[in-house]
Amino acid sequence: MNAVNLLDFDLDGLTVFCEQLGEKRFRATQLFRWIHQKGATDFDQMSDLAKSLRSKLKGVATLQDLSVISEHVSSDGTIKWLFDVGAGNAVESVYIPESDRGTLCVSSQAGCAVGCRFCSTGHQGFSRNLTTGEIVAQLWHAEYALRKRLGTTERVISNVVMMGMGEPLQNYSALVPALKVMLDDHGYGLSRRRVTVSTSGVVPMIERLQNDCPVALAVSLHAPNDALRDELVPLNRKYPIDELLTACQAYLTAAPRDFITFEYCMLDGVNDTDEHARQLIALVKGRINCKFNLIPFNPFPASGLLRSNNERVQAFARILVDAGIVTTVRKTRGDDIDAACGQLAGEVQDRTRAAARMLRQPVAVKVALPKPGERHRSAP
Repeated sequence: MNAVNLLDFDLDGLTVFCEQLGEKRFRATQLFRWIHQKGATDFDQMSDLAKSLRSKLKGVATLQDLSVISEHVSSDGTIKWLFDVGAGNAVESVYIPESDRGTLCVSSQAGCAVGCRFCSTGHQGFSRNLTTGEIVAQLWHAEYALRKRLGTTERVISNVVMMGMGEPLQNYSALVPALKVMLDDHGYGLSRRRVTVSTSGVVPMIERLQNDCPVALAVSLHAPNDALRDELVPLNRKYPIDELLTACQAYLTAAPRDFITFEYCMLDGVNDTDEHARQLIALVKGRINCKFNLIPFNPFPASGLLRSNNERVQAFARILVDAGIVTTVRKTRGDDIDAACGQLAGEVQDRTRAAARMLRQPVAVKVALPKPGERHRSAP
């Protein structure tokens, strides 16, 4: 009989497991605290558990950490771990330290089936979903590795963003228990406002998350119209922008924040003209409370795309801000270790032949005609 990985359980699941062992419910809470608040790896460390329970656990349960293939530290303090998840697959997690927070970017899949044109992960294709335990283990490992490194018993990671490899909402059944572990006061005790799920727009799952576990939501928009978004984010062909915005509006009724974050990767000559900015304003103004996070593209050879220059990004941002839309330009972190947004690639045994398909389907760039006095921009 294979041992059960206790990282696969949220508190409700662990309670059921303990009851199956003939234990009272409060034992699950004690066990949960040892695992997630203290990072215990040995059942004998769990001193307030009955010896009989510790003996039972040794026979039927384990705490399965992920094996680290590599760890890289950026000049700006960003840390990237490459974790082995078996069968030739590996996923990446990134820790981003800032003065007022410590953010961990977590992966949900080995690869990604969405295939966004500007994403290095998408070009690798898709192998499989991660389990709840594999999602949670990224946080568990990072938190306790960082505590040891910093010589502290205090919490280091204050924010989690499900923005690593994969589309979280296409791994919904494993995602939600993992989120509940992060939020549980007996676990990591993170605020719903400080846990963010990033999605390319899986509309039915946005609607389910609203009811099951509403956390902060970030939507990878990247285009102001369906024609362009169809090419940059292929999922748009199934769930077009109007359906996506309707789901986002509904989500706000349960969300911990009063706005949706729209991620927008700035691609030179593709989606970064003044006209694109004005189309975005027309799309969201008066319809949905939102902020835009403009992301400098991190180029990789297979994409065939280029990064918008800083002047263009700032001009684009000014148009949005002047229209009263909160807009930030994401600071690039960890790009010297390939840990920046869109760079996470890991190692994936692709079952989707994504790279071959993308090479056959180059982006058909549509550049808006320049307005009088506006410099024409050439496509990449």
